[in-house]
Amino acid sequence: MKSNAIVTLADSNYFKLLIELISSIKNFNQSKNISICVLDAGLSSDQVSILKEKVDEVKKANWDIEVSKLKAIGKEWLKSQVSRAFLPEYFPNYDKYLWIDCDAWVNEWECIELYFKACEKGKLGITQTIGPGYKILSKVKWLFGKVALIKSQNFKHAKKSGFSNKISRKLAFAPHINIGVFSLEKNSPCWKVWQDNLRFALKKGNIFGSEGLAINISVYINNIKTEFLPLKCNWIASNLLPKYDEINGTFVEPYLPNNKIGIMHLAAGLWKNNKDMRVDKNVTIDIETLDGNIIAKSLRFD
Repeated sequence: MKSNAIVTLADSNYFKLLIELISSIKNFNQSKNISICVLDAGLSSDQVSILKEKVDEVKKANWDIEVSKLKAIGKEWLKSQVSRAFLPEYFPNYDKYLWIDCDAWVNEWECIELYFKACEKGKLGITQTIGPGYKILSKVKWLFGKVALIKSQNFKHAKKSGFSNKISRKLAFAPHINIGVFSLEKNSPCWKVWQDNLRFALKKGNIFGSEGLAINISVYINNIKTEFLPLKCNWIASNLLPKYDEINGTFVEPYLPNNKIGIMHLAAGLWKNNKDMRVDKNVTIDIETLDGNIIAKSLRFD
């Protein structure tokens, strides 16, 4: 029995991305020692049949925390905002879990090993969305010269979800933590802290983004033990484009020493002519090579 699992979730609209993620994992021989598990949040029966030939387990995602039917109706994919906080209940036979959003793919195996190492001794393994080249942490609208209106993602969501001013203000300028890739051990105390914060957030706040808000609060307010991994372990391309190494045929960080991207994450999409690369693989964008050339390239798994 394999002790570690990579887990993801998808609906029918993201099935192609899901298959690409699975293919990118299996592209490495080391993946033979790790299970791949999928949460079904609106896949067709044919898609599930295909998946069962490719992965170890497929389970139907549930609303593990009750949410307003009005907010949830027709939005099965929003279960991803809840289910990922309950992975040991879906797949109980593993010691460690690595969650990867289905709009991400694995470009280097080292980051997989880092995530499984990072979550040892009950810690959360995760990446902050900050690094060389990031120029803005939070949006602020200045009023009357010295008064500022804070518009950071965490601050706005925390306030809307009913968290106190003290908590919301503490989150306002903390580096945002993206929950699209993370690792936790089965018996980590972090699960309960995260779940409790998520229950509170879902009472008043939006479903979308609630799991991310809850994990940010768990880290910055509850001070759960956290191992912060390099940005290359969850490279959100919409925040900062990578460069392309034409000699080695791979995506790399845009600044020296141009480390190889570990996990490419297409969160929020990459848009051109009103088309999202996540939906249309033919969409390309201009990116710079290490030699300073500009090439049109897709950031999808090839």
